[in-house]
Amino acid sequence: MKTVTSVSGGQSSAYIAANYPSDYLVFALVTTEDKKCKHPDPHLRKLASDKIGREFIGTLEDDIIIETMLELEQYLEQDIDWVVGDTFDEVATNKGGWLPNKLHRYCTVEMKLRPMYRWWKETIGEPVNMQIGFRAGEERRAVRMMERCNDDGLLEFKDVIGKHSNGNNKWATMAWQKPRFPMIEDAIHRDKVVEYWNDIPIPFAERNNCVGCFHRNPLLLRKMWDKYPEKMEWFASQERIKGKGQWRHGESSYDDIKKHRMQHELSFDDFGECDSGHCGL
Repeated sequence: MKTVTSVSGGQSSAYIAANYPSDYLVFALVTTEDKKCKHPDPHLRKLASDKIGREFIGTLEDDIIIETMLELEQYLEQDIDWVVGDTFDEVATNKGGWLPNKLHRYCTVEMKLRPMYRWWKETIGEPVNMQIGFRAGEERRAVRMMERCNDDGLLEFKDVIGKHSNGNNKWATMAWQKPRFPMIEDAIHRDKVVEYWNDIPIPFAERNNCVGCFHRNPLLLRKMWDKYPEKMEWFASQERIKGKGQWRHGESSYDDIKKHRMQHELSFDDFGECDSGHCGL
């Protein structure tokens, strides 16, 4: 079996890429068409466009993720395959009929898993060991992932393989990856990961994943409004469209979260990993 490391742009998956050899490194980039969220550096926009094979305008993750991945590739001296699915704008408009939320996380499927799966199908085409950046202490996340595996310990994915005669999509399910958790196996906790990167000049975001991820603590989302107002406005604007619902179904809207008055200044260190919003990659 070939080994693939899913690199998310965070320190944990980068630690695996640096310390556990793999045949392939793959990174799924979340993109947006919103010009207000345009990446500020035209040179990095061009490099990202070259990497994904289409125009890159911006991301709804921290802009630094582009620099992170480019510098990580140089540090590792190994190519990273960048993959991309539909823009978040397309996904939020066309894929679910309503905004993704905690019960319906189809954004992860469409913008992370599906492009990675299609890359795997085209590049490898047989089951692989997939190294996942869960650390020691995150065993419950690993257990939940393994519970979705088939009897052979492989995760399956359903994707379009063509069209029926009536024009409807033809779907098929394939087993494609065996999840592996090197840091759990070797008892690598967060402190060791942070220590490893302390003296290595690769920039990492203070919080990985989309800045407006609905899994995040409302106080953290309020802090995100201060740091990433244009990106948070994109998330809020989606809720204002009639019939699309809310990211945090049955809870505060993102416009309401923006109005919240912070009682005291909080730093990103005040929030644990469970507040980060996990894409599971």
